[in-house]
Amino acid sequence: MTEDAFVAHRGLLFTVAYEMLGSAADAEDVLQESWLRWADVDRTRVRDPRAYLVRTVTRQALNRLRSLARSRAEYVGEWLPEPLLTSPDVAEDVELAESVSIAMLTVLETLGPTERAVFVLREVFELPYGEIAQAVGKSAAAVRQIARRAREHVAARRPRTRVSPAEQRAVVERFLAALRTGRVRELMEVLAPDVVLVADGGGLAGAAPAPVQGAEPVARLLARPDRVVSAVWLNGSPAGRVELAGRSAAVSLVVENGRITRIHAVANPEKLTRLDEPAELAR
Repeated sequence: MTEDAFVAHRGLLFTVAYEMLGSAADAEDVLQESWLRWADVDRTRVRDPRAYLVRTVTRQALNRLRSLARSRAEYVGEWLPEPLLTSPDVAEDVELAESVSIAMLTVLETLGPTERAVFVLREVFELPYGEIAQAVGKSAAAVRQIARRAREHVAARRPRTRVSPAEQRAVVERFLAALRTGRVRELMEVLAPDVVLVADGGGLAGAAPAPVQGAEPVARLLARPDRVVSAVWLNGSPAGRVELAGRSAAVSLVVENGRITRIHAVANPEKLTRLDEPAELAR
């Protein structure tokens, strides 16, 4: 048993930390802290390196999540997860793609730290309740109750319908084409009447300070003909990248019944540093 166990499971460990934190930068910090602990462990006493490492990363991520609570409460404007460039292959694992989507990560932000950890470990990574109990410092019975509450909480807030990758891609392509024209009417045709746009500028880039609702207000906000629009894969789904006056934004979309119901636009430059190389995500 060598340090290769950490390397071999790095994609999984990063995914666990990222889903718990919604931030790739914080996830990397958690992995560094976990690696330092792993380096000091007597490997001969570790029977299951994968389980041991997941527990370690979970504990470090919980500590980080609790320490971040205040800074996120003081964040300027709307806070959205940090988008990741992913390869189209990630979409082939439908459950993984859904779990790392910006929409899901935004829902997970409404859970408490322990609830979030339990939900991620159980629903995404399918860990036994006993292992999760060890990771979060609760009894298995308590973890079962927490998991049930978290499932109900997430189910009430996640997108109502699941669309096929082909439909998602087709609607996103229509939206990006309309965005390139900058015409209000064409944008409205692909937006649901009650569409909501949430933008994250972090006080460092121009962004709507509060969610914007309604097809016409959203379309008018987006109607700019002088931007460069490209298709990308973000967090396991087709998405867009927008360049305007030297600034960038990553645009993630929720599709239901053939139209876009929610737009997450991240313009904070500190959250756009991982859009050049696909992230390694794994379950």
